[in-house]
Amino acid sequence: MRGVFIRQLPFDGVGFRLAVKDLFDTAGVPTTYGSAIFADHVPVATAPAVARLEAAGYHNVGKANLHEFAWGITSENEHYGTVPNPLAGGRIAGGSSGGNAAALAAGLADAALGTDSGGSIRIPAACCGITGFKPTFGLVPLDGCFPLAPSYDHAGPMARDVAGCERMLQALAPGFETAAPVALGDLAVGVAWTDRADPLVRARVQEAAALFPGARPLQLPFPDDTYPVFYREAAEVHAELWRDHRAAYGPNVAAKIERAMLVEDAAVAAAERVRGDYRDRIAELTDGLDLVLTPTLAMVAPPTGIGDLALREAMIAFTYPFNATGAPALALPCGPAEDGLPASVQLIGRPGEDALVLAAGRALESALGFSPT
Repeated sequence: MRGVFIRQLPFDGVGFRLAVKDLFDTAGVPTTYGSAIFADHVPVATAPAVARLEAAGYHNVGKANLHEFAWGITSENEHYGTVPNPLAGGRIAGGSSGGNAAALAAGLADAALGTDSGGSIRIPAACCGITGFKPTFGLVPLDGCFPLAPSYDHAGPMARDVAGCERMLQALAPGFETAAPVALGDLAVGVAWTDRADPLVRARVQEAAALFPGARPLQLPFPDDTYPVFYREAAEVHAELWRDHRAAYGPNVAAKIERAMLVEDAAVAAAERVRGDYRDRIAELTDGLDLVLTPTLAMVAPPTGIGDLALREAMIAFTYPFNATGAPALALPCGPAEDGLPASVQLIGRPGEDALVLAAGRALESALGFSPT
């Protein structure tokens, strides 16, 4: 399917077919980071996360298309084309790991390795009706992966079901062990932000929440005043490239870099304090809970052509908070919503409780009668 991969690779029929976001270095295989600047870049070493998957029997079948430099939520890439949504023509695949989600939804891959700095695994998972997991910050190595905002960046698995994500995480994070099956009735769950979702998305997520007998409403704040930290980190990553190759950036990412370069030190310092306070506040509000449940997105996959700049604030609203805290978060489909497209529910645990989040996801998947796309 055109636009899903920047480069497809041969498959010998052995092992799981793996789509690798073209943000991860692969030795001897061009790796563009979604940028025209790196169109001819061929790394000499493979990123450890990719190498671990390959050693576990995953076979790289292609470098998946993405939003330029992973800074965007539509995967409308001005250099390598728009990633199509296999579920609905004319809808975005989400981003920035859009090629990964599209490859899974189209049956072109069995597993995909993505990154998530503000929702970049979970947003495309929601848009394409697949499953994506953002592990606890630092659990999966990011060496050999082009950074966006380093203290927000996570690497993680994408698959067509929770078991596929668990299997990948066992390879990606040596020592990770899956949890024993859990009963939904044994979990204390706080439910947040459903009132902010579109009507059918809200209904599907509330139905998913109702499968947890211990679920109760939870009022959670948003970390809106933390963005200057993200901007400053991204500006520092791009400082030299921006100086030397400004004209080679696409207009979308260029607009964000220009904004990031203007952020003042005082704003960054204030945002760092707010971020620390936000982590403490979330820990306080969720004390005694096993999980938090929210919509992944407030809406189904929007049409193409609206643009990342217009969509991003609404689309990262429920995902970005858990990049600010570093907590593990799972997105999985929970039934048809507006225009017959899938809604997605998000399960969040305390940092380090990755196995519990995935076990709860498995149980919820079963209760929903979920079958992979």
